[in-house]
Amino acid sequence: MEIFIQLTINSIIAGSIYALIALGFNLIFGVSKFFDLGYGTMAVVGGYSVLYFGKMLGWNIFLSILIGVILAGLIGFLINKFIYQTLRQRKASNLVLIIASLGVFTVIQAVTAMLFSSQFQTLSQNIGQNTYNIFGGIITQIQLIILMFTIVIMLALAWMMKKTMFGKAIKAVGDDEEVAKIVGIDTNKIIAYVFFIGSAIAGLAGILIGFDTGLEPIMGMKLILKGVVASIIGGVGNVYGGVAGAFFLGFIENFGIWKLSGEWREAIAFVVLILFLLFRPRGIFKK
Repeated sequence: MEIFIQLTINSIIAGSIYALIALGFNLIFGVSKFFDLGYGTMAVVGGYSVLYFGKMLGWNIFLSILIGVILAGLIGFLINKFIYQTLRQRKASNLVLIIASLGVFTVIQAVTAMLFSSQFQTLSQNIGQNTYNIFGGIITQIQLIILMFTIVIMLALAWMMKKTMFGKAIKAVGDDEEVAKIVGIDTNKIIAYVFFIGSAIAGLAGILIGFDTGLEPIMGMKLILKGVVASIIGGVGNVYGGVAGAFFLGFIENFGIWKLSGEWREAIAFVVLILFLLFRPRGIFKK
């Protein structure tokens, strides 16, 4: 019974992390219509920013977290402005945009490794390390914080999309960018803001992961893959679908390795992805 409880807790926490990544990814995909592989490195930017400002320079940890989130959002904003937006204006295909995003991913990962080394590092041993016993399962304080942030950000995005003019403009651009231009929406500005918000969410995810399990420059690829898988399972471009797909993936992975070796975790995720692509390509909730 305790194993079942612990696996459930692990599944919820894994789902929360995947959901944060999927929320930002789906938001960006909804307006840009391409798979931004560089998005995963925004989590690396956020995490290593806190490592630098909070741990190496000794700045206030909460100020360092704020800087990390804003810096991740700002870099995502600038990458869109100077690379993706320029390519879109030149009528580049989605394949060209994907290749460009792979270049962004490679450069940021390499620069991070050069600046901070490729070694595994942790943000702090003192923050969020308290543990709680829930019916025999163990959960840490930082894991509860991860779950809380996932719920808050999901609700905030849902409110923004439904209740604000900015959210309605995002929906309009996502539905048809050309029609949105005709009715007077500055689509480039909307897309730029979305890149900032989505990248900031990824940066926050990277920071929380750094406090929970640690950081390494190559973690961006794993995160973007899990975010993409969760988004496809839930429904690409659907904010709620991304969250549902993330938790579904978290449970499938953790319960799938109950009787198997942990090395099967990645394989299980992609088997589920292939099954969805074959039998339900629109995901749990279609856009």
